[in-house]
Amino acid sequence: MSSTIDVTTLADLLRRAAKAEILPRFRRLGGDDVRAKSEATDLVTEADLHAERMIKAEAGALWPDAVFIGEESVAADPDLLGRLEGADFAIVVDPVDGTFNFASGIPAFGVMASVVFKGETVAGIIYDPMGDDWVIAETGGGAWLRRPDGEAERLSVAAPVALEDMVGMASTGFLPKPKRSEILANLAKVRFLANYRCAAHEYRAFAGGHVHYLMYNKLMPWDHLAGTLISIEAGAHAARFDGSPYLPHHTSGGLLIAPDQDSWDNLRREVFTI
Repeated sequence: MSSTIDVTTLADLLRRAAKAEILPRFRRLGGDDVRAKSEATDLVTEADLHAERMIKAEAGALWPDAVFIGEESVAADPDLLGRLEGADFAIVVDPVDGTFNFASGIPAFGVMASVVFKGETVAGIIYDPMGDDWVIAETGGGAWLRRPDGEAERLSVAAPVALEDMVGMASTGFLPKPKRSEILANLAKVRFLANYRCAAHEYRAFAGGHVHYLMYNKLMPWDHLAGTLISIEAGAHAARFDGSPYLPHHTSGGLLIAPDQDSWDNLRREVFTI
């Protein structure tokens, strides 16, 4: 993979886009700078649009052979998403993950990118503009917290615990309505449930060993490719609800991530009975 793209260069590009286009707009958005897309809580801001435009332009200059799949690019041209499955080389970007938080002035948002090579996610990056650091993984290389001064810390998922002691995050809003109440009731079996409304920070928390599970039902590649690879490289077991691997072109089938397969099986059997 390293012969195709330098992940450090891509990580630096995310940081520069955040500093140029995202942070200057944080808590400074005007009324015309925020718009709803599919629903009232699905937002896009001028920060999303300008940051993606910058990342796309610079990534295109650096890696002209890559198919660029950005959240806002797909919003403008939905057919673009279909190019991911057959692409030999693609860069997938979420310019502001946690846009609802960003637009609300809540400092829990991130910039995410992944690299897909011949149908496999081979690199993932989650940049935190507020903390000014990255969580990065490449296939087979482990998951790392990296700071701008070069300091690096290897990440590892939490040790497995009993179901009743598990703390984690689940995005229940996109569950089928007939199942939502059942799943929410089942979640009483775990110790704690949270939802940051920001997959970037949820994946960072999981890969850092702070929580024991993540669950998502709606799968868009810019939201989950980077975090899933990072989680796996930190030692996790990740699979769709039917137990099959999560692949870059999947947009349905759910996703459950846990510290090991036994924990995954227990959560799937007792809680996420979808």
